[in-house]
Amino acid sequence: MAYVRKNQRDLTAAERRKFVHAVLELKRSGRYDDFVRTHVKYYTADGEDGLRVAHMAPSFLPWHRQYLLEFERALRAVDPTVTVPYWDWTRDNTPAASLWGDDFLGGNGRKGDHQVMTGPFAYARGDWPITVGVTENRFLTRNFGNPANPVGLPTRQELAAAEKETVYDSAPYDSTSRTGFRNALEGWGRASGTGRWRTHNRVHRWVGGLMLGGASVNDPVFWLHHSFIDLVWSRWQRKNPRAGYLPATHPPLGSSQRGRVVARDEPMPPFRATPASVADHHRLYRYE
Repeated sequence: MAYVRKNQRDLTAAERRKFVHAVLELKRSGRYDDFVRTHVKYYTADGEDGLRVAHMAPSFLPWHRQYLLEFERALRAVDPTVTVPYWDWTRDNTPAASLWGDDFLGGNGRKGDHQVMTGPFAYARGDWPITVGVTENRFLTRNFGNPANPVGLPTRQELAAAEKETVYDSAPYDSTSRTGFRNALEGWGRASGTGRWRTHNRVHRWVGGLMLGGASVNDPVFWLHHSFIDLVWSRWQRKNPRAGYLPATHPPLGSSQRGRVVARDEPMPPFRATPASVADHHRLYRYE
């Protein structure tokens, strides 16, 4: 029977406690940092050599669906009643939103070093040292809205514009793809300034701190953000049942993307799963 992923705002106090406990238990065991290392390893940009699976590529959505499933399975090994909730940032779009409460994810970072001082993931609590990061800091950081160069969370209208795309992806299948749902949702744009960051990417920019870059998994809000991204993709799949994953086969010889992107039936390292194998999640979980 499929289990349910809930909107974080609908979680009971007990469900919040169970989720936090399971995440902290993964951290204590070292398993959580393994997930951080995986994301860092597979965060490959357009300008780098080799296969891209996690970002700036068609497999952005299926790769993160499988990644989220692996994390959820680890949580459920701790407590089988736990699932990964989602954060609808078009609705809960202020620092006063419930997910930033002291009993859940904690709040914004303080001025100066942006260290998070509240909630169960505050460094002062002793349960959340950062050991896999891009800086020397051992503490979780956030900088909501980046006041020095302000950025807002995506609106419902902006998300709806991405959802209007009717093709999954388009050549050259990277951060410069001008059409297709994948890049419209991932959010690589051509505008200047903060306009470069759209949808998924802009949420990372808004949270700031450790949510920037490959080590963003160090902030537990990463999972709630990507659960919502997965929900949006699931919703888009229902509206566009004939619009399958692209590319279906390898890019042709001579293409700059040959050997750099995953085709529909190819494994997505480090997983055995393929884009085709994770296309339908309904036998495993559903959203409410």
